[in-house]
Amino acid sequence: QVRLVESGGHSAQAGGSLRLSCAASEYTGSIGCMGWFRQAPGKEREAVAGIGQDDGEDMTSYADSVKGRFTISRDHAKNTLSLQMNNLKPEDSAKYYCAAWAPLASAVDASCDGDLEAWGQGTLVTVSS
Repeated sequence: QVRLVESGGHSAQAGGSLRLSCAASEYTGSIGCMGWFRQAPGKEREAVAGIGQDDGEDMTSYADSVKGRFTISRDHAKNTLSLQMNNLKPEDSAKYYCAAWAPLASAVDASCDGDLEAWGQGTLVTVSS
């Protein structure tokens, strides 16, 4: 089974930046689309961004709440996923989870379609005003 390990969660001031990373290992050949979710205490899990491939080109999808501030990217050679978060807001505070889907999944609705293969354990982001 694919193993996903997130890192980079930290405390930040509003307006600041953080970069989250997700390292994938074991059976990485079974990974298609990847994405980030977040969940704040007492709130439902929210899809943040997804990145898949179409004809060998990375295609991305973002939640409206993070468009223009967050950028998802993927290093296929290193099997890593990143989320660059700029202009952070207190409402971005949450535990962020990396997720991987099976091959042929596409990025859609800030996430990916298809069969979900694995979740990470999450990394905590706290943004203070």
